[in-house]
Amino acid sequence: MSRPSPTGPPALRQPVTAARLGALLGVCIVVCFATGLFSHWLQHPPSWFTEPRSPVWLYQLTQGLHIASGVAAIPLVLLKLAAVYPKLFERPAIGSLPRLLERAATFALVAAMLFQLFTGLLNIAQWYAWRFFFPTAHYATAFVVLGAVSIHLAIKLPIVLTAFRRGARESYTPGVSRRTVLTAGLAAAGLAVVAVGSQSIPGLHRLGVLAPRSGNGPQGMPVNRTAAAAGVTEHVRSPDFRLVLDGPRRVELTLDQLRALPQHTVHLPIACVEGWTQYALWTGVRIAEVAALAGLDGADLRFASTELGLYAQSTMEAAKVRDETSLLALQLNGEELDLDHGYPCRVIAAARPGVHQTKWVSRIEAA
Repeated sequence: MSRPSPTGPPALRQPVTAARLGALLGVCIVVCFATGLFSHWLQHPPSWFTEPRSPVWLYQLTQGLHIASGVAAIPLVLLKLAAVYPKLFERPAIGSLPRLLERAATFALVAAMLFQLFTGLLNIAQWYAWRFFFPTAHYATAFVVLGAVSIHLAIKLPIVLTAFRRGARESYTPGVSRRTVLTAGLAAAGLAVVAVGSQSIPGLHRLGVLAPRSGNGPQGMPVNRTAAAAGVTEHVRSPDFRLVLDGPRRVELTLDQLRALPQHTVHLPIACVEGWTQYALWTGVRIAEVAALAGLDGADLRFASTELGLYAQSTMEAAKVRDETSLLALQLNGEELDLDHGYPCRVIAAARPGVHQTKWVSRIEAA
């Protein structure tokens, strides 16, 4: 008995294809949201949040996952839109209240997802073709995505479950198979992760052909903001440089006096919000020992940079200050810090975003 010819929709337009793409995309959204939330708390900590002290690669892992899940979602969301876009224009445009809610949630989801993914991609490249403050907009829109996904899933869940149950029995028009569509989506997502996300794994930097940070730079370390761009070149090179410790006792230290203090070496990464990570040997004075000179023992600290701008200062909780791996670094890989890496001194501490590893430190005080 001959088998009937398939007469269903193309594999790309089948409900089960859209459902499986949606499941993959959902995993990316959850991972991206959770790691992004953690990153935001690290950079803009709420009062109840305690900055983690270990493991040293924690931020490398979480931000690497954030970038990887974000770039993986780009081909998946485009393929998902290709699978469902005819349904976006079905009539009636509004209809019943549940349909109105579903339409509104779908519009919010598509708009917010595209905004998040493509502005996030431009942020990795540090190309800001907008006037709004990216971290705030990115953080707020993440909740729009999460809310829209929740509403969309609540409305579509019966259809999704039915699609999964019937998927193996559905017929479709001859051509590209469902397996080919899904394999292509996974391959594109995997390629995106390797081409961009591999910058978070130092040994795989060469695979990141689309990553903006290759690992090259002064002393073998990438640089996001040079001394010239920060406008600090003349001041930090001045022989009159002093590190001001503003506590119960005001202390001013020259660079030679900093060098004369006990020096310690740690192997720590710089892990940045853009997703790149590079490990190095950092040598300098323990922050707790420097703070003690001004009577700042046990205090939360604020580090002020010679640079001006949004990230010209950072804070560090007392527990992190006491960590023996938290340094005011003077050397990088056995050499005096390059000007672009924060000469004459910079903060280096474990599990800390790169924007809080303050360069060109000129003042330390109680936070």
